[in-house]
Amino acid sequence: MEEKKPERSLSHLQIAWRNFRRNWTALVGGIIVLLILFVAVLSPALAPQDPLKMTPKRLQPPSTAHLLGTDQFGRDQLSRLICGTKVSMAVSFGAVGMAVLCGILLGLISGYYGGKMDNVIMRCLDVIFAFPLFLLALVIVAVLGPSLKNLILTIGFIYAATFARIVRGSVLSLREKEFVESARSMGARDGSIIFRFIFPNILSPVIVQATFNLSTAIMIEAALSFLGLGTQPPDPAWGMMLNESRSFMEISPWMAIFPGTAVMLAVLGFNLLGDGLRDALDPRLIVK
Repeated sequence: MEEKKPERSLSHLQIAWRNFRRNWTALVGGIIVLLILFVAVLSPALAPQDPLKMTPKRLQPPSTAHLLGTDQFGRDQLSRLICGTKVSMAVSFGAVGMAVLCGILLGLISGYYGGKMDNVIMRCLDVIFAFPLFLLALVIVAVLGPSLKNLILTIGFIYAATFARIVRGSVLSLREKEFVESARSMGARDGSIIFRFIFPNILSPVIVQATFNLSTAIMIEAALSFLGLGTQPPDPAWGMMLNESRSFMEISPWMAIFPGTAVMLAVLGFNLLGDGLRDALDPRLIVK
């Protein structure tokens, strides 16, 4: 009688990937995000025309010459929309990347060492959480001045508090675990314990939170650009395109429809992807 071969055990990452593939909404979100990133990276090559070039063809409806029409200066809307994708992705990924690095560092220090250092860091974060997110971003950008760099720094500074609190909570639950105590009893230094034993176990909630923050960063960038505090003319940005369309809504509604749809799809894609990653990486939801 032929012996049955034992089933190959799957790693945590393989199980998470399997569960992610089974979630069709997560796959849809992943496809949307990949398409947006593809457009952002190749925007100069994909733009059919110069997004800054003005022509006499003002407020033209969508046609074969201009697939999404033209704006009040005769600029091609499709080219501006494509190049605006690069701006939105640069701001969102730059800000969230900065927030992740700063938040992880603060959260690890605060959660592992505790005491007065933890108290000082948490009270500083409480000050940030005391203000509405968008209002705080609006004030900081207004003080620093409207620019892409200041926008990234502002959003990154605000989101760092969220990541620091998430990491701190995870570290507090991990620092008393048996494997950490074992490493400490064997003489491992604090840096080794933090980065070899604790850090790998806090990545799942950080990745999920980063995905959701990417979507909100896109909305904040669009809102601040709409108010004139983000990307400055003549560079294209989705929020600025929405602002420019306000005076022409009745005669050229496509000027608002297409950039508004782009913001909606980007936010939807990152939210669906974040939901899928949360379900796939949550150990309580993983089924072997």
